[in-house]
Amino acid sequence: MKLFTCANCQNILYFENVRCEKCQSALGYWPPTNNMVPLKQDGDVWRGLAARGKRDRSLPALRYCDNAEHAACNWLIAADDAARLCLACRHNAKIPALDDPAQAELWRKVERAKKRLFYSLLRLGLEPVGPEVNTREPLIFDVLADPQDPAAPHVMTGHQDGRITLALAEADDSERERRRAMFDEPYRSLLGHLRHETGHYFWDVLVRDGGRLDACREFFGDDSADYDEALARYHRDGPPADWALQHVSAYAASHPWEDFAESFAHYLHIVDTLEMATCFGVRLKPRLPGADARAMAAELNFDPLSHGDFAAIVDAWLPLTYMANNLNRCMGSPDLYPFTLTETVCRKLGFIHAIVGEG
Repeated sequence: MKLFTCANCQNILYFENVRCEKCQSALGYWPPTNNMVPLKQDGDVWRGLAARGKRDRSLPALRYCDNAEHAACNWLIAADDAARLCLACRHNAKIPALDDPAQAELWRKVERAKKRLFYSLLRLGLEPVGPEVNTREPLIFDVLADPQDPAAPHVMTGHQDGRITLALAEADDSERERRRAMFDEPYRSLLGHLRHETGHYFWDVLVRDGGRLDACREFFGDDSADYDEALARYHRDGPPADWALQHVSAYAASHPWEDFAESFAHYLHIVDTLEMATCFGVRLKPRLPGADARAMAAELNFDPLSHGDFAAIVDAWLPLTYMANNLNRCMGSPDLYPFTLTETVCRKLGFIHAIVGEG
């Protein structure tokens, strides 16, 4: 993700900000220019601001997505657009009961993570088809709370034919950590779930429907293997002993579809984090003697979302994660990126990088 600033006062912003803490302007994200826009209300619409409070006449009259009323969205829509929801929120089909304060707050966390997912997809030119289009498989989200009956089965996060179901319980930090520990996972996050399940959607779009099945199988294996049987075997027996040599995570070893989805999620982790590091002008030059120090040197001065050479992305990513993991350990926190990218895994990520670039 890029580093945003307020055009009115040049204050540095977070992507989730709805107000600039320095000049107190209202803020909204405008996807066509990939900018956080400071705003001034003008009757029923909002006008974008440039430096020192002057009106930015390059922008149309704007309004917020309707989900701003629930403090769940800060994305903007052109005032004359017939849509009531922004590019990200219009993919929602089912959401929790917003008259329940606890469910509403968890849903806001989901929406904040989903906006970061859509930021990356739009930047990569992977805007998914919305539910209003019937020319190809749309991407639809159902965010569901567990049933009130404790005897009823819990909601399971998953993907089926473009419909992503996300268990609202995953937005509860303590519950998500409980599940992470139960499944012995090194990492579990809302954004990770959304990126993984969206990977299944883009397997459908880019691989199955994109004429790349044979090429994909060369990297990920035969996806025609019985999926239910493979998952049952994984949950019964665990991954093969050598899974780490071939896969980015243990779960990726369960079936080629899961391997692709896990790899797709990691690809988004990598390019999104590298973009932010590049915006901060990160330059790594460890003050240690020897060849190892040179191997950990990197200068992040390129856009990873448009860079054609995936090897260069990996060469920047590995030193960055080594530094970040060490910083986290200094704070007594888990590693930021607790994964190992083997040569085989890098080839899989490189394949995803190539097909994303081809669209």
